Amino acid sequence: MLTDIAIQVKNITKIYPLYKSPKDRILEALSPFRKKYHDDFYALNDVSFEVKKGETVGVVGVNGSGKSTLLKIITGVLTQSRGEVIVNGSISSLLELGTGFNPEFTGMENIYFFGMLNGKLKKEMKKSVESIINFADIGDFIYQPVKSYSSGMFVRLAFACAINISPEILIVDEALSVGDAKFQAKCFSKLKDLIRLGTTVLFVSHSIEQITTHCDHAILLDHGKILEKGSPKKIVNRYLDLLFGKKSEVAVENESTEQTPSNFQIQDSELNSKFEDRPYFNPSEYRWGDREAEIVDFVLYQEGEKFPSILVRNKNILMKFRVVFKQNILFPIFGFALKTKEGVTIYNTNTDSQKSIGISNVHSGSEWFVKIDMNMILCSGDFFISVGIASKSSSGEVIPHDRRYDSIHLLVEPVLEFTGLVDLNAKISVTGNKS
Repeated sequence: MLTDIAIQVKNITKIYPLYKSPKDRILEALSPFRKKYHDDFYALNDVSFEVKKGETVGVVGVNGSGKSTLLKIITGVLTQSRGEVIVNGSISSLLELGTGFNPEFTGMENIYFFGMLNGKLKKEMKKSVESIINFADIGDFIYQPVKSYSSGMFVRLAFACAINISPEILIVDEALSVGDAKFQAKCFSKLKDLIRLGTTVLFVSHSIEQITTHCDHAILLDHGKILEKGSPKKIVNRYLDLLFGKKSEVAVENESTEQTPSNFQIQDSELNSKFEDRPYFNPSEYRWGDREAEIVDFVLYQEGEKFPSILVRNKNILMKFRVVFKQNILFPIFGFALKTKEGVTIYNTNTDSQKSIGISNVHSGSEWFVKIDMNMILCSGDFFISVGIASKSSSGEVIPHDRRYDSIHLLVEPVLEFTGLVDLNAKISVTGNKS
């Protein structure tokens, strides 16, 4: 039903004319036959989607994909070339720094100015002023012109204004990346409160953890078109593929003396099966890369038991995986990441980060065995391990060969002593008088 829809975007297209020189612009304006002297640039091309009331939807995409243009059209800052936007409810928006504020006005004056732009009367804004000032927490700078603010102070005031006018729909475009970590935590805590109250949220972020943690759905834009819509985890994986998945040609230099790192190459006759046949394998993994090297098998032990039905906390696990090289690789990089089922990264490392491990000039046809030894300090629940093999060219470019996201599913025993993600093994002691 349309009454359930907060934002409806129908076949939105935004076209900008690109002229090769200012002269062409004049010639086109004066042409009696309306001759075209420009090329059309499609910032958005036939974009359609819906956001239901109370949903939180994230928009991701590489720079220049049309994310900011889309939000500006929805909020009315820009006009589309074609298509229709239907918004059911009052909108409060926090777009890039500078939007909605007059730099010559003081912070206090801009609070009322922001309210006016969002259809609020002055008497309505008076009720919110104290909350806005307290949330922004910029002290006496509230009485200074905004042009004297740092970017951090600006975004504090802008976000405080946006969330304190009781919006039915909140639209945020990457502005939160400017604030410090403490303020970002404060903002997302407030966002959660608004979401619980039924506010519809649409926001753009390059942070995959923000998308997976806070969104019900996500949209991937590329070159002005929607590549995919779906669950945040699925869209984040596609986004990473788009960001890093371009196959590059690596010029393998003349072979020099091949290094065989001590205590790293692990020969294990057990790794003679297929990755996909192992007990912990996740058939919903997301796999990409040019496959010039492949991760073909893995095993996992805890306390001498191979693939235990459930993992025990505070006990080491040993994981090994086998990599087959199909091309000569100059500087291979082996790595893994541990994530929650929501996609939040808990830990991520690789052999390039751990500088003590130096590997180079790996030959086509060779097999390498990678061992990972770590303590299981996770809380109870489901977790996923991603493993990967990449390489670094002589120019420093990283080339993904085989990245298997969320390929290994771990189940950790239930725990009653604490909540959270990891067991910090905290000890609480209490002293005092009984009387």
